[in-house]
Amino acid sequence: MSKPVVAIVGRPNVGKSTFFNRCIGAKYAIVDDSPGVTRDRIYRDCEWNGREFLLVDTGGIQGEDGKVDAMMAGAVLDQVQEALIQADVIVFVVDGRQGLTGADEEVANIIRKVKKPILLGVNKIDSMKDNNNIMEFYKLGLGEPMGLSAMQGSGGVGDLLDAIVEKFPEGAGKIVYPEEGEEEEKDPNTSPYAIAIVGRPNVGKSSLTNVLCGSKRAIVSETPGTTRDAVDTPIKVHGREITLIDTAGIRRKSRVDYGIEAFSVVRSLKAIDRADVCVLVLDANIEISDQDQKIAGKIEEAGKAAVIVINKWDLIEDRSSRSMTTFTEEVKQQLRALSYAEVVFTSATSKLRVPKILEASARAYAEAHKRITTALVNQIVNESVALVPPPASKRGKRLKVYYTTQVSIAPPTFLLFVSDGKLMAKNYEAYLERKLREAFGFHGAPIRIFTRAKKES
Repeated sequence: MSKPVVAIVGRPNVGKSTFFNRCIGAKYAIVDDSPGVTRDRIYRDCEWNGREFLLVDTGGIQGEDGKVDAMMAGAVLDQVQEALIQADVIVFVVDGRQGLTGADEEVANIIRKVKKPILLGVNKIDSMKDNNNIMEFYKLGLGEPMGLSAMQGSGGVGDLLDAIVEKFPEGAGKIVYPEEGEEEEKDPNTSPYAIAIVGRPNVGKSSLTNVLCGSKRAIVSETPGTTRDAVDTPIKVHGREITLIDTAGIRRKSRVDYGIEAFSVVRSLKAIDRADVCVLVLDANIEISDQDQKIAGKIEEAGKAAVIVINKWDLIEDRSSRSMTTFTEEVKQQLRALSYAEVVFTSATSKLRVPKILEASARAYAEAHKRITTALVNQIVNESVALVPPPASKRGKRLKVYYTTQVSIAPPTFLLFVSDGKLMAKNYEAYLERKLREAFGFHGAPIRIFTRAKKES
C-alpha cells in the first residue's frame, strides 16, 4: 500500500509552513511574516508513531478581499486544489491569535467540497491564556478544533499528528522494519517488474519508450515538457511482464511553472517510488548538471536498482570503446549516488543498443533481489574487519562486530550486531559496502547497512 498523502491548507500567514517544518523535523519550507511566501506545493516524507506519509505544504488561499495579484492567487489555488485531490487527509490550519475570519470560512467552503477527512488545527496557541481563542472555530462545523503551537512544538502538535495517522486506512503507511527472512521470495529472473524512465526534459525519454514498446506510445517533440503525466505501458520480453513508466522531465524548481508542469514533476517523483528499476537518461551532448545529480540522489534515497543511459550517442564524433570508458568514468564520478549503476550508450533515433536497456534493467532487478547466506556474509565481513579494523573513536573506543546477516532485499540490507552502533564511522561503513560488492556483486543495486547493539538483540 502506497504512502498516504496529508495536505496542509489554510489562508496566508497562519503558520502552515512552520507546522510543516515541525513535522518533518527540518527547516525546509520558507517561513516569513509576509503572506504568500509559499506558492508551489512542497512534498516531504514524514514519520509518526510507526506510520509513514507524504506531507504537503501549500500556498495560502486568498479570500476575495486578499490584496494580491489575481493571476498569482488563481495559480496558488490551482496548486492547492490539486493537493486536495491527491490528499487522503486534510489539515486545515487557522490562526488562533487572530481569530476566525471570513477568509477562513471561504477556505472551509473549498475543502468541504472535496469530501475527505478534515482536521482543524488552531495554530499560535502559545500559552494557556490563548486556549479561549479555540472555541470560536467550532462555528466552521469541521469537528473539534485542536490547539497547537507550531513555533514552539508544543500545545498539541503531537496530538494533531496522532489524529492524522488515525485517519489513514488500515495498514496504510505502516513501517515494516526489516527482519531476516520476512519477504515473500520471488524468482528475480522471471518476476514481473516496473521500470521508470526518468531524467531532465528533452533527453529522449519518450523516444526510448517508443522504441522499447515497438510503437508510438508517447508523444515526442523538441519542446521540453511535452510529456506531462507518468504513462504506464505493459510489454512482454521473452514472456516476462514489464511495465515501462515514461515520466515528465524533472526540471529545477525555479524553472517549473505553476500548474500542469508542477503536477507532472510530482508524478515523476512518485514514479521513482513505485518502480523496481529506475533508468536515468542523460544527453550525451550536454554536461551533467546539478539537477541530474539531484535526480540520481532521489533514486538512491528510494533504494531503487538503477541503470544510467547516455542517449543521443550517435551525435558524438568519437564513439570508440575508449571514449565510452572515459564517459563512464566521468558519469560515475559526477553521479556518485548512482556509482553502483550500469552505464548504457544508446540512440533512440537509430535504435542503437536500445534493447540493452532492458537487459541491464533485468540484471539490476536480479541483483537487487539477491540474497546471500548468513555464513557467507559473516565470512566476508569478519575477513574485512580483520584486514582493516574499525577506527578508534576520540575516546579510544573501537567498534566490535559480532555477527552479520542479510535481513532484506530490494535493496539488499545487512544488519550488523555490534558493541555500539554509534561507533560505526561513515567511511568504515563505505569500506564494508565496498567489500560486500567485491564479494557478491550487487551491480545496479544500492546497499543498506544497519547496526544493532548486541544487548538489544
